Amino acid sequence: MSHLREIVLDTETTGLSAANGDRLVEIGCVELINHVPTGRHYHVYINPERDMPEEAFRVHGLSEDFLRDKPKFAEVAQAFADFIGDDTLIIHNAPFDMGFLNAELEWTGRPRLTNDVIDTVMLARKIHPGARVSLDALCKHYGIDNSRRTLHGALLDSEILAEVYLELIGGRQVALALSAEADVSIRGAGTRPPARQRPTPLPARLTAQEKLAHAGFIAQMGESAVWLKYETLEIEVEQG
Repeated sequence: MSHLREIVLDTETTGLSAANGDRLVEIGCVELINHVPTGRHYHVYINPERDMPEEAFRVHGLSEDFLRDKPKFAEVAQAFADFIGDDTLIIHNAPFDMGFLNAELEWTGRPRLTNDVIDTVMLARKIHPGARVSLDALCKHYGIDNSRRTLHGALLDSEILAEVYLELIGGRQVALALSAEADVSIRGAGTRPPARQRPTPLPARLTAQEKLAHAGFIAQMGESAVWLKYETLEIEVEQG
């Protein structure tokens, strides 16, 4: 089974416009394989090398003092690029985050991102026309717990967005289907293909006397005949 890798991504900034000098202060990424979180993530706080406007601080709670000793974007750019690779990015309101990421990359002399991007705002508007499509509104619609989201945080928002994205593309049915595929893949890994059946079965090589002797031997073993337990289990499952 092929593995589809996607990266759910979110950022926090000092404001709304990189063109006006606003900078990144946090990046959070969550890895998905076949739409399911793997537990791998990338998270970093960034020194924006400027002040923190009060309006932005009220959104994410990251102060100048907290960020002062954090690495600058140029110091984390390679690790960030290594984590996302060339895989598809899942972003809520993608133009905002991509604008800041590409601006920061250009300021450090690096190429802009060329990854495919799925904007979950646009996806949600297509699926729920006329409805509110903020992350909080989508969490409420799909019954996703976002009680930890008292402030915006890039990693937490990425984790929540991963759940929202799964619902947008089909929800639990997709998860169950993927789990079944993974189970089949795991059980089938390293095994031989099924043996071809003979059109005409071979004649039995045991005589009637040998069969009776074998049955008597098994009867003497009693409960220690482990395979009899499996045969009983299979019968119960079939009947159940």
